[in-house]
Amino acid sequence: MNRLNLDFERIIPSIPYILEGIPTTLQVVSVAAVIGFILGIVLSILKISKIKPLNWFADFYTSIFRGTPLVLQLMLIYFGSPQILGIQIEAYEAAFLAFGLNSAAYISEIIRGGIQAVDKGQREAALALGVPESQMMLNIILPQAIKNILPALMNELISLTKESAVVTIIGLADIMRRAYIVGGETYKFFEPILVAGLVYYVMVMILTLLGKLLERRMRRSD
Repeated sequence: MNRLNLDFERIIPSIPYILEGIPTTLQVVSVAAVIGFILGIVLSILKISKIKPLNWFADFYTSIFRGTPLVLQLMLIYFGSPQILGIQIEAYEAAFLAFGLNSAAYISEIIRGGIQAVDKGQREAALALGVPESQMMLNIILPQAIKNILPALMNELISLTKESAVVTIIGLADIMRRAYIVGGETYKFFEPILVAGLVYYVMVMILTLLGKLLERRMRRSD
């Protein structure tokens, strides 16, 4: 007797359809991660700048994107763009923007902590040798900071992957939306959602493994 009343036989033919959402999820996550990383570096530098208005701007930016739900930011960009900008930002672009801007707020804090954890003696030595501030940051400080914060960056990437499921509300055919569509067609919602959950779990485990391999490789290069 199947006490859980699960019926995967009706879902099995639809599993390839659900899996076709993986490229959409990966596209949103990868583009958002690049935007978040680049903007996060800029924001982290603004946060440690000696110019107070730049500190305030970066802190205000972070407080806005960390202080409001990601789903709200996505809805504001997608549904609010026609009213505010007079144009409709397409679903993919809205997802890239919302996830990238949100991720930048978290990554900036991670990178700021990494920069401040680098031994001050190296900064002083670089300045004593006449290395310009920009080159010192790009070639000496940032590489060491990123090596130290690699686990935290991987955690942010994993969070992005899981949170990407909210793009279903703006109609992107990602893993979760396809699972929901299958549920509507078969009147079985629990099983396709379980399949979607398994797909996300496998993706996160792969990212975790890649992160550990990268950490191990970087430790060997020390």
